[in-house]
Amino acid sequence: MKALVISGGGSKGAFAGGVAQYLIEEKLHEYDLFLGTSTGSLLIPHLALGHIKKIHWVYTNVSMSKIFNICPFVVKVKNGVDIVTINHFNVLRQFFRGKRTFGESKGLQKYIKANFSLSDFNKLKKLKSDVIVTVTNLTKNEAEYKSVKDCTYEEFCDWTWISSNYIPFMSLVTKDNFEYGDGGFSSLVPIREAINRGATEIDVIILETEVNTEKMVIGKNPFSLMIDLFRIALGQVEKHDIAIGKLMANNKNVKLNLYYTPTKLTDNALIFNKDVMKEWWDQGFEYAQNKSEVMSDNR
Repeated sequence: MKALVISGGGSKGAFAGGVAQYLIEEKLHEYDLFLGTSTGSLLIPHLALGHIKKIHWVYTNVSMSKIFNICPFVVKVKNGVDIVTINHFNVLRQFFRGKRTFGESKGLQKYIKANFSLSDFNKLKKLKSDVIVTVTNLTKNEAEYKSVKDCTYEEFCDWTWISSNYIPFMSLVTKDNFEYGDGGFSSLVPIREAINRGATEIDVIILETEVNTEKMVIGKNPFSLMIDLFRIALGQVEKHDIAIGKLMANNKNVKLNLYYTPTKLTDNALIFNKDVMKEWWDQGFEYAQNKSEVMSDNR
């Protein structure tokens, strides 16, 4: 059984889209299982359907306003570099409304439904392959995996949205009397779940570099510091997921094909710039092509 696993990574999902496009269209990889976390969960339904051009359009036409109905950031460009500061008005508005998050991402919920129709869902459900998104049940402090086979259209769209809600900057969602957030808080790279579901070979797209050689610059205000601390914490979750995944793969003779980003793409994956994301998509495709050629030469 062959599986495709795509990690979380916000806007960096565009890079994963490029890698997946090469694997599916050029290498003709066919998958029995698609697992995604956060941005990976947004990609996999379209990839399973073979709607590469559509999901490419979705990722390269997105903007901050399509993600956030209440954006907690102000993004300014200085000397070609994105400078992120707090949107005091929106954050204070959330505070006075008694909300527990700095922003809300109901725009993303609408964007998902606008680009993934009931007809798409019905086609997806009839496929032999399974599509599974990862969410974090914050009330129970554990990961949950939601298969398209077990969901209605509305439920699957909600789980896909919830999987991508990077709290406290995006929406905290109450569903079935539990509170949920981004799948990356509990299972950023769900290799273990793919193996538990019977995968014998897994293509894993990881939206970070394999080795970090750059000195990290910590935020100079409380808000940016918080973003950096979350990034560090999720980096540790990622390393844990990969280590456990490799260990299980060795024990169960599962082949892992790991695709990391060759360079650091961004310090803030919550900035959605369609021009930059288009470049990342192309870079992902080229990277997968080069890696495939190297692997062929080494055989």
